[in-house]
Amino acid sequence: MASASENKDQQHPLWSSDRQIVDALLAGQPTDYNLAELARLKIRYLGFPGARDIQSDLDKVLKQWDLTEEALYAKTRQIHASTQVYRVQSRRQEDWS
Repeated sequence: MASASENKDQQHPLWSSDRQIVDALLAGQPTDYNLAELARLKIRYLGFPGARDIQSDLDKVLKQWDLTEEALYAKTRQIHASTQVYRVQSRRQEDWS
């Protein structure tokens, strides 16, 4: 039998910054950058036990842009293969998130 703490949603450590990105996506257009951000966040929150608002809003963005998850990933693979979406600020900076 699962304990109450096992069933409790967790707070994602990047929720606050991700919430701002998701809000921008909800109001934005499916640019290459926004598609990459949507895919990145979909992957980050895949199976995460919490942040239900973000997960729900990411699905809303998919619907707004008339995309399936599979189509999103196919598009972003093409985008990443042909262009550099993210600019590296510093070679020394590492993102461990």
